[in-house]
Amino acid sequence: MVAVGLLAAPLVAGAQQAGTVRRIGYISNSPSSPLTEAWWGAFVAGLREQGWVEHQNIVVERRYAELRKEAALVVAEELIRLRVEVIVVSSTLTALAAKQATTTVPIVVTVPSDPVAVGLVTSLARPGGNVTGLSFVGTELAGKQVDLLKEAVPGLRRVAVLANPTNASNPLRTQEIAEVARALKLQVDVVNAGTHAEIQEAFATMARRRPGAAIILADPLFVREMGNLVRLAAEQRLPVMYGLREAVEAGGLMSYGASFTDLFRRAATYVDRILKGAKPGDLPIEQATRFELVINLRTAKALRLTIPQALLLRADQVIP
Repeated sequence: MVAVGLLAAPLVAGAQQAGTVRRIGYISNSPSSPLTEAWWGAFVAGLREQGWVEHQNIVVERRYAELRKEAALVVAEELIRLRVEVIVVSSTLTALAAKQATTTVPIVVTVPSDPVAVGLVTSLARPGGNVTGLSFVGTELAGKQVDLLKEAVPGLRRVAVLANPTNASNPLRTQEIAEVARALKLQVDVVNAGTHAEIQEAFATMARRRPGAAIILADPLFVREMGNLVRLAAEQRLPVMYGLREAVEAGGLMSYGASFTDLFRRAATYVDRILKGAKPGDLPIEQATRFELVINLRTAKALRLTIPQALLLRADQVIP
């Protein structure tokens, strides 16, 4: 486990809260990469928009935790010992671990799929307890991904879904996919992978079952393995729908999902309100408002797919 702390510089004039420096925690399940740094940068920019500047009036104790609840729990407990005033978490796994670690320190979630269903909060409107933040509404999006994939791949009959069995929100999303697929007369194969080796095995399984396309659910492991996933899909000439636009920019066929960058930026507003005295249980969970459909025409050509013009016109970005 790697721990990275960001140290504060001396105070400067104009610091909020009568010159005191506030301390918050930030837990990520993905090692530093261009993608995770972009999300981190969006969060820091959001803090600046609210008047919180690192090394001036706020300290962010930034930590990385392995993709195990026990590891996330250790990191959350470390932050609590440092007396952080808020803990910001970047996944459902870290949110559940932080909630187990404390019932008093406010927790701001950034990208859980369904915070009510996984037990983080009692309701979106009145979360109660010490958890609040945002949701990327992954359950509903999963069904929409099936619709878009069927439209992009003519004659599609069988869809594979790559899910991480350790992700508490994945069963909800696979159920939604199955229900939508049933209405569209599509067969669904759920293939699980919770490690790098299991991802290799999952693609071998898909190669044997020969689906017409696949959906890869948004998950911290799959963020870490994004380049590998795109490569394996290309090797199998498999059309894949992703939840993150960055996968399409890396060579994937298409993605539909919430803007995680926007969600991380908006998480800073929750931190600001809590530091100014708001109770997390009184702050409604906000859902994603920016959704993006991205299509890579170069990949479509390599797959010998002709994307319908109507779908291209609805895309937020088409990569030539």
